[in-house]
Amino acid sequence: MSETEHVDVVIVGAGISGIDAAYRLQTMCPGKSYVILEARDRLGGTWDLFRYPGIRSDSDMYTLGFPFAPWTEETAIADGATIWAYLDRTARAYGIDRRIRYGSKVVAQSWDSGTASWTLDIVTTDGRRRLTTSFVHSCTGYYSFDRGYTPDYPGREVFRGRLVHPQLWPEGLDVAGRRVVVVGSGATAMTLVPALALKGADVTMLQRSPTYVISQPDVDPLAKPLTRALGAERASTVLRWKNVVTSTGFYRLCRRRPRLARRLLLGLARKPLREAGVDERHFSPRYNPWDQRLCVVPNGDLFRALASGKAHVVTDTIDTFVPEGIRTTSGDVILADIVVSATGLCLLIGGGTTTTVDGERVDVADRFAYRGLMIEGVPNATMSIGYVNASWTLRADLVAQYVCRLINRIDERHAAYAYAKPPAAMQGPPLLDLTAGYVQRGLGALPKQGDRRPWTVEQSYLTERRGIGRADIDEDMVFVPARVTVPS
Repeated sequence: MSETEHVDVVIVGAGISGIDAAYRLQTMCPGKSYVILEARDRLGGTWDLFRYPGIRSDSDMYTLGFPFAPWTEETAIADGATIWAYLDRTARAYGIDRRIRYGSKVVAQSWDSGTASWTLDIVTTDGRRRLTTSFVHSCTGYYSFDRGYTPDYPGREVFRGRLVHPQLWPEGLDVAGRRVVVVGSGATAMTLVPALALKGADVTMLQRSPTYVISQPDVDPLAKPLTRALGAERASTVLRWKNVVTSTGFYRLCRRRPRLARRLLLGLARKPLREAGVDERHFSPRYNPWDQRLCVVPNGDLFRALASGKAHVVTDTIDTFVPEGIRTTSGDVILADIVVSATGLCLLIGGGTTTTVDGERVDVADRFAYRGLMIEGVPNATMSIGYVNASWTLRADLVAQYVCRLINRIDERHAAYAYAKPPAAMQGPPLLDLTAGYVQRGLGALPKQGDRRPWTVEQSYLTERRGIGRADIDEDMVFVPARVTVPS
C-alpha cells in the first residue's frame, strides 16, 4: 500500500456487513474502486472471533443470510463454523475476497474539506500505512473485538481455578470432568451451558436475574415442503419473509401488549421447565419482553441439559470469589474449577478509530445519528449497525443499499461531499435503546438518535425497508459543490 494510493470507497471490516456492502457497491456503483480493510487475518468478523463451545447464531439463517446469496442449508440455526464457511463461500463467489486487505487496522481517519477526502492511518503487519479515499463505510459493528466485559470480581485473586471470557476462549481448554460456573444469563451463557455439558462438564449457570427463553427447532418445518415445491432458492426467500413478518409481529406484540407477551412466553417455557425439574422463578424475568433480548434455545437444548442433571441454574449475586469457587450473596458456595464470565460486550463504535473533521476531533456520543447510519456533521462517512431485535443482516443490507444510493446522489448533484445536518433543538434516546447491562454500561460510546424521522432507528425491518430503502436521499442532507479535484 503506497503513500499516495487513493480509492473511491473504503469499507472497514470484512464481516457480514462488509461483505454485504461490497456486493451492493459492486452492483449499484460499478464504476467505483474500493477495498476492504480488515484488522484480522481472516474474514467473518464475529463469526471468526468467537470460538467458544457451541457458538451459533441466535437468528435464523434465512434472515441472517444475504438476500443475494440465499441460505439453502437444511439447518436454520447454524453453528459458527458453518456460518463462517457460508461467508467465505459468498465472498469468493462474487470476487469480494480479492478486495480484502488483511492485517490492516484503521486507527485514525481525518477528513479534509479542501480536498474532499479522508486520510486513513492504518496499522499493518509491515508497519503504518496511509490511504486516501472519498468515502468511508464502517462495518466494524458496535463492540470491541479486543476484549469483552469482565466485572471486577471481589476475591478473584484467591480463586484457585481458571477464569475465562467467551470472547477470548482458550484453545484446547478441556472441560471434561470439570466443575464449570457460567456467570451470566444472555445468549452466550445459554449457548455455553448445554455445549459444556455435552463435553462432560458439570455446569452451573449463575445469573443475577432471569431472561426470557424460547425454544425453537433448528430446522424449519416448512423448509422441506417449500423446497420440494419451489426449489431451494425460492423456498429460502419465502422462509426469509415468513420469519421477518413473524418476528416483527411478535416484537410489536411485546412492546404494545407486554403483559400478554409475558404470559405467552412464560407459558411456553413452563412445560419443559417442569419436565427438567427446574423452578420457574429462574426463568421469570422482572422486566417486560424485549426490554432486553430474548434468548432462543434450539430444540430446547438448554432444557434438556438441565433435565439431564449435568447443568444447573442458580439465581443469585456474587459476594466474592473463594479459593474453591464462588460464594453468593445468600451464603452458598458454588464449587468451580473454571469460571466463565459470560458478562457481555464492551460497546465501541467504529472499531475505536479516531475521527477528525478539518482538524476537530469528533466525539460520537455528543452527536446524533442520521437514520442510524451517519453521524451528524461528518462528511462522506457511514456505519452499519444492525437490529437488536432481529437479524443483523436485515438492516446491514438496507444500510448498504442506502450508502450506494447516497454515493450515486453525490455524483448526480456534481457535489464533492455530503453530510447530515439535524434540525435545531432535537432530543432523543441512545442509538441502542435496551436495558441490557452491556448497553447501559456503554452509553457513553454511542451516538444519540433523534425525536423525529429521519433521525430515529425504528427497530423494524418492514418499516425501515420503506424509510431507508426508499428514503429521500436529500432530506436533512447538505451537499457541498465540488471546488477542487479529488486526488486520483
